[in-house]
Amino acid sequence: MKIATFNVNNVNRRLENLLAWLKEAKPDVVCLQELKAADTQLPRSAIEQAGYGAVWRGQSTWNGVAILARDAEPMVTRWELPGDPDDGQSRYVEAAVNGVLIASLYAPNGNPQPGPKFDYKLDWHARLNTHAAALIAADVPAVLAGDFNVAPEARDVYATKSYDDNALVQPASRDAFRQLLEQGWTDAIRKKLPTDTVYSFWDYRRNRWPRDAGMRLDHLLLSKKMARRLTGAGVDRDVRGRDEASDHAPVWISTK
Repeated sequence: MKIATFNVNNVNRRLENLLAWLKEAKPDVVCLQELKAADTQLPRSAIEQAGYGAVWRGQSTWNGVAILARDAEPMVTRWELPGDPDDGQSRYVEAAVNGVLIASLYAPNGNPQPGPKFDYKLDWHARLNTHAAALIAADVPAVLAGDFNVAPEARDVYATKSYDDNALVQPASRDAFRQLLEQGWTDAIRKKLPTDTVYSFWDYRRNRWPRDAGMRLDHLLLSKKMARRLTGAGVDRDVRGRDEASDHAPVWISTK
């Protein structure tokens, strides 16, 4: 089983790129983030013609998450992250696909920090950690996939001081990610590529893609049962270099 996460950064604008990658990579499950489209604006027919069933939680202009399944229909288990019924931002959807519980998540960026956006980021991560702990306790095969908007370690950011004040690298942000690992979740990329320099995001600004000035923000975290099935992991870097590309590249795992 091949499971991928891809912050597509506007699903309609990047549709041609997305469809080309789906055809080449043939993932069984894809978690998308930053759809930047309302539910009525999503390209359902094009996705279906590519061979994928899909569930969406869209949002006009910002946010939006989806789960695609090749030759299957994802069965939704949650449309939102529990813990705050007043949170209207489309940042989480969870579904069962072929016996695996899969979440597509788009965590808040949190900038500028300090401030209300960073407070919301930390609150959202706290809610995620609470729900993730319940999934671990249930002992089910599960994957948390998406743009966590956290670079977990210094090596997950290119050599620079320009991000020192960024919400993505603050101790509190990294601590929230670390708490997930302490619950028993496995960072798939670090499990399979423990010493490699791995990035999944290259900002459009400051010529960062040609300089390989990237960050690792997109993660697939595996429950204990899924971690035992892990056979491979990687980043499809070349997708970031294409015309009209997202500023993220797809990250994927393979399992037995």
